[in-house]
Amino acid sequence: MGNNFLTSRELEIFKLLALNETTKTIADKLNISEKTTRNHISNVIGKLGVSSRTQALIELIKYGIIKIDNYALEGMYGTKTL
Repeated sequence: MGNNFLTSRELEIFKLLALNETTKTIADKLNISEKTTRNHISNVIGKLGVSSRTQALIELIKYGIIKIDNYALEGMYGTKTL
């Protein structure tokens, strides 16, 4: 699976999900509706053939599309940055 598997918006949303952001917070940060945010999440779930956002995030990490490192983990508990 290459880097072009996800749209830039889908990738952005899943990076924020990896930082433990809520759907509402993601929508607010990206100036889109919560419905649009959920649609992007659903699209990725469908592309991956999984049944939840958690499973999708795990698959994206396994494929190396999203990387979790100390920087991302720090974001979960402090300042959240990409």
